[in-house]
Amino acid sequence: MDFDFNLILVPLTIVLGIVWLLDKLALKQRKTRGRGQEGLLVRWAYDFFPVLAVVLIVRSFLIEPFNIPSSSMVPTLYTGDFIAVNKYAYGVRLPLTYNKVLDTGEPEHGDVAVFRYPENPSIYYIKRVIGLPGDTVSYSQGTLSINDVPVETKSVGFAANAELTSQLYLPGQIGPGQVLTEKSASAMGQQEEDAAQYFEEVQGDNKHLVRYLDGMNSSQYAPFLQQQSPEVVKSEGTEWRIDVPEDQYFVMGDNRDRSADGRFWGFVPDENLAGKAVYIWMHKPPGLNLPTFERNGTIN
Repeated sequence: MDFDFNLILVPLTIVLGIVWLLDKLALKQRKTRGRGQEGLLVRWAYDFFPVLAVVLIVRSFLIEPFNIPSSSMVPTLYTGDFIAVNKYAYGVRLPLTYNKVLDTGEPEHGDVAVFRYPENPSIYYIKRVIGLPGDTVSYSQGTLSINDVPVETKSVGFAANAELTSQLYLPGQIGPGQVLTEKSASAMGQQEEDAAQYFEEVQGDNKHLVRYLDGMNSSQYAPFLQQQSPEVVKSEGTEWRIDVPEDQYFVMGDNRDRSADGRFWGFVPDENLAGKAVYIWMHKPPGLNLPTFERNGTIN
């Protein structure tokens, strides 16, 4: 999710809105010349401004569509999922400036949140909210805890969809001289899935699955954890503890060992929040494939 459509939508709507207003108040081309006889820009203003204004209001303050570009939220979300994001769940914000003008709510433990990536705010990320402002988040001996209270977790049997598993890695170049074909990408996805372990987590009202890879622990390589609490982050990355500052949030991907999340780059400031992911409305497999609607449903 690496492009903010509002960068085009907002300026275009403003320009056409100004032209529309000028014609209403001063130019009066539509009134004097008649419909279809106005100058080109004036005609565009009448034809497109109302539509763009509605789209801007809906996208900015109500519901905005996003697509999932990576597998960091597997098994909740897969690459190619198209989701709807509730834009007013965490406060009504102005487009482009992102200033909050109305406080309508705050993230809760376990929410799937969309936010502007703190290290590059032009890019949108999606992760699960683990720590709220003032929380202490810790991980020890395979147990995630919030304020020293273990998150309710149990091992579950989960049979991943074979077609979705084949999409965990996308064909293309992955490094100098390394190119994945469609067949090799599918094989890598299946090989990884064979090492996957699934657990059910309960955080507040949110019950969801998380995915770990046997023999792999990405926290071991997480620089933010090392910087924040070197006295408790073990060299194996199997134990860590951090305090969440006020007005910031700590997030992690559901695909715990394949997610570049808060363990690597830190906290999400409140002003970076974009909304709460609420619904999958389409899935588009990579390549020349038609979209499907089999994954449609609410996001837990």
